[in-house]
Amino acid sequence: MASGHYHFDPGEEIQHDTSPHEAEIAGKKRTVQTASAVLCYSRMLFFQCYPRFQRFDCKVFLTEALRYLQGSARRVMIDNTHVVVLRGTGAAMIPVPEMEAFAERFGFRFAAHERGDANRSARVERNFDFIENNFFAGRTFSSWDDLNAQARAWCDRVNSTYKKFIRAVPRELFAIERLRLKPLPAWIPDVYRLAERIVDVDGYVALNSSRYSVPADWIGRRVEVRETKDKIEIQLDARRIVTHQRVAEGEFQRVTLAEHRRPHSQRIRPNGSHPDQQAILQTAPELAAYIEALKQRGHRPLTLALRHLRRILHDYPRQPVVASIEEAARYGLYDLDRLERMILRRIAHDYFLLDEWKGNPDEDQ
Repeated sequence: MASGHYHFDPGEEIQHDTSPHEAEIAGKKRTVQTASAVLCYSRMLFFQCYPRFQRFDCKVFLTEALRYLQGSARRVMIDNTHVVVLRGTGAAMIPVPEMEAFAERFGFRFAAHERGDANRSARVERNFDFIENNFFAGRTFSSWDDLNAQARAWCDRVNSTYKKFIRAVPRELFAIERLRLKPLPAWIPDVYRLAERIVDVDGYVALNSSRYSVPADWIGRRVEVRETKDKIEIQLDARRIVTHQRVAEGEFQRVTLAEHRRPHSQRIRPNGSHPDQQAILQTAPELAAYIEALKQRGHRPLTLALRHLRRILHDYPRQPVVASIEEAARYGLYDLDRLERMILRRIAHDYFLLDEWKGNPDEDQ
């Protein structure tokens, strides 16, 4: 396909693409995904780096880019990336509904260039070589935050520098283009990603190769994890939420809040004593024999089993719980899920029986 020249009016188009680069972060060589956006009229450049570039990261980046540019063009040109594209290429491209809704929030639409028409995205493509040889060359970074802070400062300097190929300073042209950009929404919600996890036996939730601490009594429980650009929120229910600073993907860190560090006196001792076992026996000492048998014959890890048994004792009336456990012990039943069903049947029978009403249905009762 013949190359050509494209003319863009102010506020008409932003070109966006990604490219891998090598960077030294905290003393280690890393492959980073560099995401870049360029305003086609003024050539204003903005880029950030990520461990990997998925749909969540794309929305985070474009939100940051539009904030940096203080507005949105009418069109964002991309290559035919699966991060945005549902099906089709070029003019026939249909974006993923999630990304289409994201674009509507800022008042632009995604467009893809035709296959083989690399010149169509030249505004953004030519900058990757410039970034590699002028930004990454000779630089080291203490963290991902440091990398992206330096990238933003470098963009500020580059955008204020005279460019021979356009015979102008991008920021001066931007003064004209900014007036033609669509204004940002009055409120921009945080980009987030949801996941469900089970708290492990150590009291941590695994997410993106790192682990985040939660209270010890959440062990074995299902939680909802809300991930934003900077934070991780782990929610057990409407009133119990734990917030962590987000660790970049691929860092393999274990993040522990001070309030989640258990004293040595509350940890499992060599003789098998466990804080949950102590709590159970303080409430119902008659369960000691069942607990000892559960240790020997139960199929779950001890911490999860004791946590489950303690929750059962906390959530249900004591009398049907103890009666059901005694019945389970007689039959050698140590499956706590089945035990909980036995308790529920007993509660339904003993606590929710309704007298059969007899009489005239027209009479007031």
